[in-house]
This record gives sequence, structure tokens and C-alpha cells, in this order.
Amino acid sequence: MLLIVRMARPAVVLLLGLFTVTGLAQAGHDEDHLLLARALVVVFGFLVFSVACNDVADVSIDRVNLPGDPGRPLAAATAHRRDMLLVGATAGVLALVASLTLYWPATVVTVVGLAISANYSLRPVRLAARGVLAPLVLPACYVAVPYLIGIFAVRDSLRQGDLLLLAGLYVGFIGRILLKDFRDVRGDEMFGKRTFLVRHGRGWTCKFSAVCWIAGTIMLVGAVRQPTVHLAAVNAVYLAAALLLLRALSTERGARRDEHLIAAIAIVGRGIVLSVLAHLALTNAHWPTAWYGGMMTALTVCMLTQAGVMARRGPAVPPARRSPTRSLISTAGHRGKTLVPRRGGDGGEPGSGGSRGQERTIPL
Repeated sequence: MLLIVRMARPAVVLLLGLFTVTGLAQAGHDEDHLLLARALVVVFGFLVFSVACNDVADVSIDRVNLPGDPGRPLAAATAHRRDMLLVGATAGVLALVASLTLYWPATVVTVVGLAISANYSLRPVRLAARGVLAPLVLPACYVAVPYLIGIFAVRDSLRQGDLLLLAGLYVGFIGRILLKDFRDVRGDEMFGKRTFLVRHGRGWTCKFSAVCWIAGTIMLVGAVRQPTVHLAAVNAVYLAAALLLLRALSTERGARRDEHLIAAIAIVGRGIVLSVLAHLALTNAHWPTAWYGGMMTALTVCMLTQAGVMARRGPAVPPARRSPTRSLISTAGHRGKTLVPRRGGDGGEPGSGGSRGQERTIPL
């Protein structure tokens, strides 16, 4: 049980839960708490299975990128491989069994989602190491599975509006998941994991992310049921904030600053999903226009304030991860080689001793 708690990353649980509730709200049953609980059991089992597969496959990379992180029990040596496999298999079975309590398409979605998640992380397929495929496939797990489980908890069919809303959530999430690789770039390069960031560099990654944010936001506003001017205005503000943060991220000024900006962008992304969910819930409840506008505005101010604080102060970092590592991707996005700080002869930190300012290249 302690291992499951360590593997259940709160931010990811919250995000997948938002997508699940959005599916229920899109189907008009966001206030059915028992139905939501059954759907969340499926999603939670799926998430733990996915985390177990990823941690088993990336243990060597995680020991470089996230040393001592309690959220990576295998890399932190607080769990054995067999424990992770047992928890992952149990969680997968739990997701399948729980999906049987919903409409039959939910079971199909669960089976397909588990298969995609396993092939994303594990060999011989390992889609995570296949460049641009990774950010295209991962949202299919983290967005489509919980959203569709929410829909199929209510009914056994999809409507055109359901698919359009899913498309908007999917495209927008691609723009966010691309930025995850900034944190993991050091280990990815060392072990030959050819992510989009490693292949194309910081500038193109931020540009492609911005395009996805713009397209996803437009699709969301156009696809949601009974869109309002207030919803469009709120999402325009979120989009502007995201683009400003991406512009700042496109300039390299240190790994710690990157972490601050990416965490702030993640909050803005959750704000967009929350605005859609709030719109659906308030519309289903037939709130008066004035109260609806006040609630949407209050949520937006709250999320943007959190994003601003995060951009300035950054997330809390465990002591084991506090090391002055430099960003390893150059702004120009060098192909075929990576710039890595060289340690001084005295074994000190990068750039110390007689090797200050020197760099070496490692071919990929």
C-alpha cells in the first residue's frame, strides 16, 4: 500500500481526475458521485499500471534525472522490480474489473489504453524512444482514456460533440507533454532516448508547443456544449499566459528557471481544463448568467495567481534533487551532438577548477 501511495503522483491523479469528470459533465451526469467513483477506480488502476511500466523501463534514466525522488521508488531503491511488476499487474486487473461495471465500450477503452501504455514504455516497441511519436501517443493515454471512461460511465455511444471536445483536449495536452522532456533531457541524452526536444532543440519545441496550445484552445471553445463569450474570454486569457511563458522558456537561462516556467505552464493548462469543466457543470446546473460569470472569473484569477507564484518561486524540490546542473539543450538545437558541462579535475561541480567554461561533446 505504501508503494502505491508513492507511485500515485498527486498532480497526475488530479489531472486524470479532471479529464474523467469532464467526460461525465459532457454527458450531463457530473453530479452523480457514485458513478464518478466507479469511473475513477478504473482511471486510478490504469494510472498505477502506466506508472509501474514507465518506472520499470526508465529506472536507469530516472537515477540520473530524479535521484532520490520518492515518487520514483525503483530509482530511489525503496522498492524492488518484482514489487513494481506485482503492483502494476494488480492495478491493470483492477482497472479491467472496474470497467465491467460501466457500459461495455469502457472495457474496450481500458484494454486498448493498457496496451498502448505498456507499449509506450516497454520493449520491444517502446514508443517513448521514437521521437515525435511519444508526445502524440502519450496523450492518448492521459487524455482519451479518462475522458472516454467518463463518457462511457453514462452511455454506450459517442456523439460528434464528444469527439470534438476530446480532440481539443488531446491537441492541447500535446503542447504540454512536450515540455516534460526539459526536466529529463540529461538522462534521455545519456541513454539515447530520442525525444522531440533532443532531436529538434529548445526553440522548435517551444514553437510546436505554442501551435498545439493555440489549436487546442480554439477547438475546445468551439466544441464545448453551449459556449459563451465569457468562456471564450477566459480561455483567451489562459492562452495568452501560456504563450508568454513559452516565449520565456524558449530562451535558455538555467535548468531551475526552466522548471519554474514549466510548472507555471502546467497550472495554466489545468486552468483551461478546469474552465471547461466549470462551464459544463454550471451550464448543467442552469446557473444564472451573473453567478456563472463570477465563478468563471474567480477560478481564472485563482489559477493565474498560482501560475504567477510558481513562475517566480518554482515547485518544492526534494534535497536529493538540488544540484546546479546546466541545461543540456542549446537554443539552436544542435543535431548529432550535445553540450554537457565537464567536471573539474578536483571532482567538483560543473565548471569548477581548471575546466571552468569548458565543454565537451558526446555523440548521440
